Amino acid sequence: MPLVLGIDTSCDDTGVGIVRADVVLANVVDSQTALHAEFGGVVPEQASREHLAVIDATVQTALERAGAELGDLEGVAATHGPGLVGALLVGLSYGKALAWGLGVPFVPVHHLAGHIAAASSEPPFLALIASGGHTALFDVDDGGGISELGRSRDDAAGEAFDKVARLLGLGYPGGAALSKLAEQGDDHGVQLPWPMQGSNGLEFSFSGLKTAVALLLQRQPEVSEADVAATFERIAIGSLVEVTERALRATGRSKLVVAGGVAANRRLREAFAGSDVEVLFPPPALATDNGAMIALAGAQVLAGARQGAKVLAGAQQGSGFKAEARTANTDPSLTVDASPYLPLARPAS
Repeated sequence: MPLVLGIDTSCDDTGVGIVRADVVLANVVDSQTALHAEFGGVVPEQASREHLAVIDATVQTALERAGAELGDLEGVAATHGPGLVGALLVGLSYGKALAWGLGVPFVPVHHLAGHIAAASSEPPFLALIASGGHTALFDVDDGGGISELGRSRDDAAGEAFDKVARLLGLGYPGGAALSKLAEQGDDHGVQLPWPMQGSNGLEFSFSGLKTAVALLLQRQPEVSEADVAATFERIAIGSLVEVTERALRATGRSKLVVAGGVAANRRLREAFAGSDVEVLFPPPALATDNGAMIALAGAQVLAGARQGAKVLAGAQQGSGFKAEARTANTDPSLTVDASPYLPLARPAS
């Protein structure tokens, strides 16, 4: 099985991973959290410059941890979208140049396909991706073909966690801090609205819940912040679970993959623990953005592991681009551009 290096610079962390088949040999993430914390969010230009500054060293560290050298690599994969365009360009350009220089195949990988690949599950299954930038449901059929069932119409789940954490003075990123504070509160201690109550669809919405928290804190400054955190978490996670269970019933799938940074949330994991279907979470280190998940998706393509691998690692269906493994020296995929807005799949009809 090919030894594949994967790169993810879609946002604010520089991730480099090395895998062979579905075995992760190295997963190195150079975090920019401290760099952006003072601004309360990611500064795109600063993120891009930091990726440039650390990517060489991050690749070298990954090689050392995997016990490999550049000449051992048999493929290179990198995220080409969606994400911050400047940040994407750093990892994508580096990956293409590395593949070309080594004379090995290059695989452009869709960021969300990487999250799905992190769970190392055979289709068919339903996939919930919930992170700071994305919240969506995908149906993955027997051949690996992907259909989008629904997504958030506004804030992503992780984005809502971070914004509410900032309202509570917990800093950035605040998801983990909010969950820790929630452990001290009453999750029915305040009144907050349930998102899209009464809807039978497969869409999510979190901006109204976030705004309700802001108004509550403005009108009742003495309210228990722990109660606010606990109630917000109960409702936000409850909404994710409710819509996902509705999708499971609609599709009849017996397996669920939960990926993305929010997959590390304790309440979410506990909520799905009693599910009637098989529920798979990626290891915690692969839940947030990282290079190993990109390498896993690329390895599926290079190994021809299953029909549909091109869809899992490629651009949107019907885009005209196919993420096939090609010889790097004559590889038209080396011309693929970074795509800040890139659907993984067409909405299901």
